[in-house]
Amino acid sequence: MVVVSGPALFDQLRREPDIEAPDLVAVDATDRLLLDQAAGLLAGCGPGELLVVDDSYGALTLGAVALHGADDVRVCQDLLVGELALAGNAERAGLAGSYRQVPLTAESAAGARVVLVKAPKALDALREIAEVVAEGAAPDVTVLVGGRIKHMTHAMNDVLGDSFTDVSATLARQKSRVLVARGPRPGPSSFPQRQDHPDVGLTVAAHGAAFAGTKIDIGTRALLRSLDLMNPAAGTALDLGCGTGVLAAALVKARPDLRALAVDQSAAAVASAAATATANGLGDRITVVRDDAASSIPGGSVDLVVCNPPFHLGAAVVTTAADRLFAAAARVLRPGGELWTVYNSSLRHKPALARLVGPTRVVDRTPKFTVTVSVRNEKARVDRHALL
Repeated sequence: MVVVSGPALFDQLRREPDIEAPDLVAVDATDRLLLDQAAGLLAGCGPGELLVVDDSYGALTLGAVALHGADDVRVCQDLLVGELALAGNAERAGLAGSYRQVPLTAESAAGARVVLVKAPKALDALREIAEVVAEGAAPDVTVLVGGRIKHMTHAMNDVLGDSFTDVSATLARQKSRVLVARGPRPGPSSFPQRQDHPDVGLTVAAHGAAFAGTKIDIGTRALLRSLDLMNPAAGTALDLGCGTGVLAAALVKARPDLRALAVDQSAAAVASAAATATANGLGDRITVVRDDAASSIPGGSVDLVVCNPPFHLGAAVVTTAADRLFAAAARVLRPGGELWTVYNSSLRHKPALARLVGPTRVVDRTPKFTVTVSVRNEKARVDRHALL
């Protein structure tokens, strides 16, 4: 296999298996700026001394290898689709084996002297990354956190300052900027965080990158209001895109004979859902799995699916992200099984649900959110395969 080196690498990067669209890219200005800022540091790195966190599709990892000679790069990606994209891009570029996937733990950061981070959206996600790196990395570590200027705030400096003695910012380029942190100050971990919600009788646990953190978002609350109406004969339920696992926990707590699966492609979400199940004494009745769109769940094996789907990919509104989950629900549901979903009322999801799953009706609707139930039928199965 021909190894792609130099700037030509970026021309070959793809987002797949994530959604491809003209306005969605596999490598952006932040990736390029981070690699340029890290060039001098990477020249002095030995094998295994570079840690890359939340590389979107592999530009940082493979760029460090192809452009700067990095070897045995450690990579921690929250999203499974990012891991799969990196693997595909590495194979096409002839760079498979140049990196290894690791979890976000202090042990995984041990001895790292350079850390490249694609800035997460949530401050708590950045806080957990900073705490992990400060605990495990080498004393002379340099952490570079890059992001789009419009998404970066002074609060990020403060978060990094809680775990590092020296935090500064580079000059902006192409609407991106890099924060530089040095001087790790190890301290106790803040995660997972926990919050009691007496109104729903649950304790929610969350790692930094989990959507909504320890709160219960209003979309999930809208679904919880319909809990008693959901397939009363269900023996197995699936919380699809589970986040912190609130829906799975609420279902099994309300129904002693029900067992639940909770799946998400986010490592932080899966760890949070498992911690939520344990915090509520439900760990033996909820199985939590990291996968992409229920790919690990056998077809026709579930009676009930609950789903609060995303409609953003980064800053872009992409409704087809929800369509993938609707098609996944149709695949895993038994005939006659139900998909209960909630979505922003401005979105036109009902026709897609009817086409991909089956007959769909609105159960609850407010100016903000709509709750629907779709019943799995065989005709939807044919249409779904035609779509895919």
